[in-house]
Amino acid sequence: MRVVIADDSVLMREGVARVLGDAGMEIVASVGDADGLRRVVATEKPDVAIVDVRMPPTQTDEGARAAETIRERHPDVGILMLSQIVEAHTALRLFGERPEGFGYLLKDRVLEIEDFVEAVRRVARGGTAMDPQIVSQLVGNRRQDDPVDELSPREREVLGLMAEGRSNAGICSKLFLSPKTVETHVSSIFNKLRLAQAPDDHRRVLAVLAYLRAAQ
Repeated sequence: MRVVIADDSVLMREGVARVLGDAGMEIVASVGDADGLRRVVATEKPDVAIVDVRMPPTQTDEGARAAETIRERHPDVGILMLSQIVEAHTALRLFGERPEGFGYLLKDRVLEIEDFVEAVRRVARGGTAMDPQIVSQLVGNRRQDDPVDELSPREREVLGLMAEGRSNAGICSKLFLSPKTVETHVSSIFNKLRLAQAPDDHRRVLAVLAYLRAAQ
């Protein structure tokens, strides 16, 4: 797996490179600004780019805007955004435009090495990864009478873990449920959200979008 890292902090770049290198990934470039990120993605065509949301020169949203450009020009490149603080609506905007192959994590999540490495792999494969703190903030601001109101408390819990990008196996481990029970909950979620028959990966994404968008 080929990875590009973009962060203006040398320490952060080196730390992420070390973690992913130890996991067997190839770091093809490491840059400190958004322009450099665009250039190396165009030349190296990595499987995934790990991008700081805020980068020079203004330290506002250069990384996020560069990520949007990359997703338009290089749709096969997965994007995993890293942020120092919870920016829930920025995350939701980027996720909602095209969820496949996209992730948004807080930088502290890098310290949880196994979870971080799995998130990078999942995004590179076209999956998703949303930081639990971002999911919690969005859900905490939910409005009334949205489609998710039909779900049971356990189904909302399962859907929240789906929003983080966890697989059925990951949900089983987190909630101490059997695979059959999780499959039943997921199927019920699809039915209650009125998601038509389609590949399950697609329906998972649609369910997560319904869950998160209702909090706007």
